[in-house]
This record gives sequence, C-alpha cells and structure tokens, in this order.
Amino acid sequence: MTGETTVRTAVRIHGRSAQREAVRALLDGLRARSGHLVVTGEPGLGRTALLQWAADSFRAGPVLRLGPGEDRGAPATAGELLTTLRKAAGEAPLLVCVDDAHLWDAPARSALSHAAERLHTAGRVALLLSVAGHRAVDPEFARLPVVRLDPLAPSHADALLDEVTDGSTDPAVREHLLAEAEGNPALLLALVRRLTPAELRGLRPLPRPTADAGTLAAVAGSALTCLSGDACDLLLTVAAAVRAADGPDVDTRLVLDALRHLDPASAPTANPLPDVLAGAGDRLRFHSPLLCRAVHATAAPDRRRAAHRALADVLEADGQPLPALLHRSWSLSGPAPVARLADRLAAVAADGTTPASHGLRGTAYARAAELTADAPVRAERYTAAAEQALLAGRPDRARPLLAAARDCAAPAVVRGRAERVRGLAELRDGPVGDAHQSLLLAASLLAEDAPAEAASAALAAADAAWAAGDLSSCLATLSLGPAPGPRDAAGMLGPAAPDAATGADGLPGTVDLAGAVDGAGPGGVPAPTDPPGPRHAADPRHAADPRQVVAPRHATVPGRATAPGRATAPGHAAVPSAVLAGGRTGGATPRTDAGARGGPGGTRVCGAVPDPVRDHRVGMRALLEGRLDRAAPSLGQVVERARTDDRPETLLRAASAALLLGNVDAARRAGARALAATRQSGSEALVPQALEYLAYAELRAGRHPQARAHAEEGLRTALRAGQRNTAAHHQAVLALAASIEDEPAAVARHVTAALATARRHGLAQAATLAEWAAARADLGRGRPQDAADRLGLLVLPGPGRGHFAVWRLAVPCFVEAAALAGRPEDTHEVLTDFAGWAAFGADPQAAAQLARCHALLAPPDRADDLYRRALARHDEAGGDFERARTALLYGKWLRRRRRPREARGRLGTALAGFDRCGAGVWAAQARAELRALGAAPQGGGAGTLTGLTPQQLRIARHVAEGATNREVALTLAVSTRTVDYHLRKVFAVLGVRSRLELARMVEHADRTRGDRRAGDRM
Repeated sequence: MTGETTVRTAVRIHGRSAQREAVRALLDGLRARSGHLVVTGEPGLGRTALLQWAADSFRAGPVLRLGPGEDRGAPATAGELLTTLRKAAGEAPLLVCVDDAHLWDAPARSALSHAAERLHTAGRVALLLSVAGHRAVDPEFARLPVVRLDPLAPSHADALLDEVTDGSTDPAVREHLLAEAEGNPALLLALVRRLTPAELRGLRPLPRPTADAGTLAAVAGSALTCLSGDACDLLLTVAAAVRAADGPDVDTRLVLDALRHLDPASAPTANPLPDVLAGAGDRLRFHSPLLCRAVHATAAPDRRRAAHRALADVLEADGQPLPALLHRSWSLSGPAPVARLADRLAAVAADGTTPASHGLRGTAYARAAELTADAPVRAERYTAAAEQALLAGRPDRARPLLAAARDCAAPAVVRGRAERVRGLAELRDGPVGDAHQSLLLAASLLAEDAPAEAASAALAAADAAWAAGDLSSCLATLSLGPAPGPRDAAGMLGPAAPDAATGADGLPGTVDLAGAVDGAGPGGVPAPTDPPGPRHAADPRHAADPRQVVAPRHATVPGRATAPGRATAPGHAAVPSAVLAGGRTGGATPRTDAGARGGPGGTRVCGAVPDPVRDHRVGMRALLEGRLDRAAPSLGQVVERARTDDRPETLLRAASAALLLGNVDAARRAGARALAATRQSGSEALVPQALEYLAYAELRAGRHPQARAHAEEGLRTALRAGQRNTAAHHQAVLALAASIEDEPAAVARHVTAALATARRHGLAQAATLAEWAAARADLGRGRPQDAADRLGLLVLPGPGRGHFAVWRLAVPCFVEAAALAGRPEDTHEVLTDFAGWAAFGADPQAAAQLARCHALLAPPDRADDLYRRALARHDEAGGDFERARTALLYGKWLRRRRRPREARGRLGTALAGFDRCGAGVWAAQARAELRALGAAPQGGGAGTLTGLTPQQLRIARHVAEGATNREVALTLAVSTRTVDYHLRKVFAVLGVRSRLELARMVEHADRTRGDRRAGDRM
C-alpha cells in the first residue's frame, strides 16, 4: 500500500438497471407467487451489493439470509429448507438471500436447487442466489434463471469514481484508473484506496503498476486458492499468453508447448481444466479477465519470467515475431531501458507484413516505449500505441497512453500528433467542444513541421464543430485548409469538409492514404516529407491510420437551403440533407510501400490526397454555396470511382456523395460495401460508423425496419468500441424508426438514451434527431398539439433552433402538426425556407413534402389539386412511408368533405403503404379512418397475428401458454407495465376480449401455419 486515501462508501449502485429490473420483477411477483433468480459475475462486480440492494428494497415482509454450513442455517435437505422457509415466512412474503451459493457443498447445493423448484409449497417466497462468474455454473443451478453482471460502462464507472472522490481526481489520473479497473467497481475502489490524495490529484507520480499483485489478489479473494502446482503453471502460462494475444483466448497447443519448455520432463495436459478456465475447441480462456490479471501479477517473478521465455521460444519457432518479441521483453528482469529490444519491437510493430491486430501493435508500441530511454522517441511510441488502441476500438486504453506521452519531453510535432489522437478519441467518446479545441491545438503544433497532418487535424476539428452544431466555427475551421491547387475543379479548393483522411499521417506506425496521385497533397500542393517513422504494408488488416476513426457526421439531413446558384452566407449554408457522410470519409485504409524502415520504428511513407478526396471537397464546397450544378459533376466522380475500389474510405465517401445527390440506392450499395470492407480491415473503430451510414441511408429511403436493424447492430458495436457519441446517433436512429411503430416506450427509451449523451457531450445533431423522433411519435399517436410544441422549438427561429443541418427535415412534420392543431400562422416562415430547400433539388422527397404542406394549409378549392400533385411527386421519388402519409392526410380531407368513395381508396392505399414499411402507429390511424367510413380495415380483423409487432407477438404467445403478466415480464426482462400496455394493444388489434380467446386464436394461427407448411412440402 502506498497511500492512505479514505474512500467514501458509494451510496447507490451505478449502472445495473437491467439487473435491478429483473430483481424488482422477482420481488413484485411475490404478491401472487413464488420465484427464484441467480445473480452471477466475476469477483468485484457487485453480486453482494445487488443482494444487499434487494434486501434493503424489500418492504413487504421479512428477509432471510442463508449461508453454507449448519451453523449458518443451511439445512441438509430440500424438505428441511422448505420447512425453515415456511416458518420464517408466516403469512407474509419472504425474501431469501443466499450469497456465494457456489461455496456450499454439493449436497447443500442440491437441496437448495430442489427447494427452489418447490418454493410454491412454502408460501410466497423469493429466492435470490449469487454464484461466482469466474467458474462454470454448478449443475445444480444450471436450470435456474440467471442474470449476469458485466463490467460497468465507462459513464457508470466514471460516476462511481466521482462519488467516492468528490470529483477531485486529476483528469489524467482518472483516465488511468478507469482503464486499469476495466469496469470492475471493486477494483476501481481498491485502486483509489491505494493512492494518496496527492497522487489522486496528480501532484505526485502514480505507483507502477497501479493495479499491483496485492490489489488484484485482494479483489480476487479466494478464487485462486487450493490449486495444485501443475494447475498453477497451466494458469500462469495461459495468463501470460493472453497478454500478447488478439483476444481473451489462446491456442491450447501454444500453452502446452510452452509448458513442455518450462519442464521438459513433464507431460502437460489440458484435461481436466481448473474451474477458472474454459475450453472451446483448441482455445483456452479464463472465465474472468480479473482472475487472468491476478494470476499473472501474483505469480513468483522468476516463474512468470520463465513462462514468458518459454512462450517466446515457441512463438519464434512458429514464425510469429511480434508476440515472440513481446514475451521476450516481459522475460527481462528489472525495468531498465533496453534500446535494442525496444527498437526491434517498434520496427516489427510498424512492419505491415507482420500479421497483427491493432490491439497487439498497440501493446508492442507501449512496451517499446517503456523500454526506451530517449524522451522524444518514447513519447512518439506512446502516441503510436494510443493510435493503435483507438483503431482497436479502445479509447479507454488510448487516453492513459497519451498521458504517458505527455509526461515525456518532446518536440512540437510529436506533441501535435498526440494531441490529434486525443482529439479523435474525444470526437467519438467525449465532449465535442473539447475535441474541437484539441484538434485545433494539434493543427497549430503540426503546422510548421507537418503541414499535411495539420490540415488533417483541422479537418477533424471542423467535424467536431459540425457535431456540436456550431456552423460558424465549422466554416472558420474549414478556412484553415491549404491553398487551392491548380487541378481543383472550377479553379477552387473545395471546403475542407471534415475528412480526416488527407495528407501525410505522421504518427508512428501509420502511413498515408493509398490511391495518392502524382505526389500531390491537398488541393494539388506537393505533400511534404515527414520525419522518419514506422510504416505499414498494403494489407488493410495491418494498417494503422488514426484517421480511420474520424468520420465526420455530415450526413443526416438537410441544412440551410438556398436556391441554386445563390451563394450562402456563413450561418446559412445550404447543407445537404443526407450528409451523414458528406465530406467525411469514415476512415482510410492505408497502403504502404513495404520497403525499408529506419529510426525508432521505421521510415515514414508520404503520399498524396487521392482524387476522390479533392472531388468530394469541391462538391461539398459547391453545395455549401448552393450550386448544385457545380456539385453534381464532382460528387458523381466520387460515386463512380467507388465502383472499382474496395477501400473503406472510398466507399464511405461514395455513400456520402450519393446521398448528397439524392441517389439513395447508390448510397445504400456503397454503404453495404463499406461495411464489408471495414469488417475485413479488422478495425473495430470503423464498423459502428459504417453501420451509421447504412442506417441513415435506409432512413432516407423510407426503409425503417432495415434502418432499425443496422442501428441496433451499430449501437452494440459502438458501445463495445467505447464510442458513446456514435452510440448516441444510433439511439437517435432507433428513436426515429420506433416513432413510426406502435412502441411509445421504445421511442422514449431511445430518446432518453440519445439525449443523455448528446447533452453531456454537446452533440447538437443527435439531440435534434432525438427530439424530432419524440415529436413524430406524438404526431403519429394523434397528438398534434404536443407535436407542434416540440417541433416549434426545433424549427422556428431562435436560439433553441435545432442543428443547422437537421432541423429542416422536421419542417413537414411541423407543418402537419401546426395545421392539425389550428396554428397555421406559425408555419409561414419555415415553409418559405423549406421551399428553397425543395428547389435546391438534392432531396427527392422534398418536392412532394412541400406540396403536401401547401395542401394542408390551402383553402378547399386548391387543396384537392395540391394533394394530387404531392402524390404524383411521391410516385416519381418513391418511398412508401412518405407517400402513405400524404395518402392518409388526403383520405382524411376527402372524408371530411363527404367524398367517402374517394376517401376509402386513398385510405386503403395509405394503410397498405404503412403496413409495408412497418409503420404500425400510422396504420392504426388509417384503420380508424376506414372504420369511420364503415369499411373493414385490411388486416384488422380478428383471427390474424400479422398485425402484431414482434414484441406484441412474443407477449401474446407467452400469455396464450398460460403465463401471467408478471411471469412474462420476468421472462422478457421488461416491466409489468410494459407487458400490460402491449397486451392491451394485442387485444385491440386482434379483437379479443379475454385471455382464453387469445389462446384459442394463437393456437388456431399456429395450426394454420403448420397445415400450410405441410401442404407446401407435399
């Protein structure tokens, strides 16, 4: 122990909302029945804390705590246990908490398991067990429902650290502690206790390693006791091998060969495995990452070095130089710098012909930095390690590496490169205002020695300003770009749209973009020659360009529109609607000349900006000036080049350019190819952004179910990659998709999640999209006054107006809501602006939407013609959802004018369109209008399940099987109120009045489907 910090007790559980919801459902169910639940997780994740929270929350009756052994009240048989519970419960509900049930002996575990299955005989009893997650679940508990505790999300770990330290932790120390804890709350608290107040405030250096053997052993507890010598060697070798592996598992053959090197006389085997290890095929891994670290840290130093030495020997013989060198470096005794080994590590990490992931290259650079005495070279290598961590989707690892680089004396160019990586990390997972300033600082530091890199940093700074909705800063930053080149179209350099894939890279372990033409830099300016540094080869899986994580988010929706040919003043730029990728590359796939290396890591290869980058800039500049005629040729070239190019940055640019031109089909094709290319490249940082492109393209096409599918996957990958800002955009897409379905709870959930990050990190674009989704859901549910109030804040002039590139998308919704709410006078100014955007011609839906808006506001003698004109424009543009909305409004108008035959036709068309695109809430409006006409709505009769949403269908099937609402809630991990809400909708859609009728209908539908399948087989 090096310090004496007293850690405040956390007063609340951070995160764990899903787990607490499952426990709450168990406790709520005691009003009617008994139940049981198993909580599992690795040491330190809070199993005991969750059980204590449950006990503290339970007010309906007594709480009984059971432990192993007769002296702690664990009866020997299930019957005795049930008798004990019956007596303890009396007439009241009873909560039984059994912490660490895995420590009970086998007969007691068996008794506990059998008692759990017969709890109903003991009264109303809830049995809540916790078992260790660092080992396989005991067979006695395998049949019980399980809720798993995972590591805390970064935001929750950050909140926990703030709570126990009163927010006094130095930012660099905070980043280091969060990275070391890896989401384990007990380890985070133990690390805080280990530090002195001066160390926490950054006034003294941190101890190295911060998570030492004693700290890890204390958190692991008794999980590693009672192991034989052979088992200890096996565990140590696996733990050592994982340090230089691409994932949490390692090759079984490698481990066994290393064990033979450790003891040539032994005959090692992986059978049987210790409980803490899991085997799958020819791979071995720890159940718990914490125990993996603890095994390695607590091993005897000489034995640990011997294990690394044995692994190095085996890997060298297998021709795997990078992991072999890493293990060789860890086999050294003492922390003294070793220049030769450090240079070899850096050189191999920079060699693109060596197969390795970004994560492994980052580990090699970091280790090379640790072994380097020269401060500038050490800073450069730490920066390269941070860059690789960022590409691997681990910004949490990148930040401490940047802090280590900052502690080294280094020239301005190295500090600029580090600041650029820091800004890129913040751009995806931090306040975008901070990212903007970091990237501007990077540009200034790089300007003299690496002007191309400075331009790259400035472009990324513009992206940060765009995300923040700060148009003036965005335009000011774009003006920092290089001078026009002679070959730029129309004799000008297009605005440096936030495309961070330009110019020389300049960071160790990176190279400039492939596809460079005739050695020209941005705008045709000759690219400079950078200082020596490592290089990568042509295989994109081995590329290491930090600009791959820069994907300016310029492509969601329309911005300020002007008529073609009219220049746009700052603050009123004609920002095209679909520019989710407009001006942003979404990353670059570097190529290299796999030639010589030199210096600390190799020789840097300088390249030039490819033609598509220049064309994209020219096109963006023309669009910002409102000159579609000048934008179309350049952007068309970007789309065309992608037909024969499989690099991610080219494909992402093509998707952006196609959206700018209104060619949604081309955008979807390019986006799908970009996703495939990013997955093949092995960069976890790019996949969420490629999915973001696809999701927005599907939204533009009106394919909401497909947009939802891409956004759901994008959300998962963004959270895994530590990209909370990207995750917020996916949440906004999910909110928009849910807003047309009959799922208000889903809309509220996604809107809340998107706004939580957007407000914290200054994401004006994501916030505007989320607010628009909430308003559109109000409009779909027939609440135009609420929708108009929400949308008015987004679209009407004023300081609270939404993002400059997004708010116009919401204008048609606002006009509809205001007209239905009796407030047409509010629409005149924004409708004039929207007319300018429609005339601009880049959004194929805008003309039809404009005609619909005019029809809503027109007198009766003109409205009929305007509705017909809008439908004709929809026929030209395509898009089921928007056309169906116009048909619905037209049908309503016709019904109120007592033209039922015409109204029935329009409303039937609307219903078919809504059904086709899954717009359940709007389809309900169409059915209601048809019922008002006395027509039988298509698909609305009893006896069909096709009108149910997937969630409603799942609930209907569970209820048909006899489950209560609370049982359904526990099974689906939702609240009982959610089940109640969906079940009411099920009854309404199917026209049933009882659970018995519902069960009969589900049985009939299943039987009909089975008969149909049998007929098909015949």
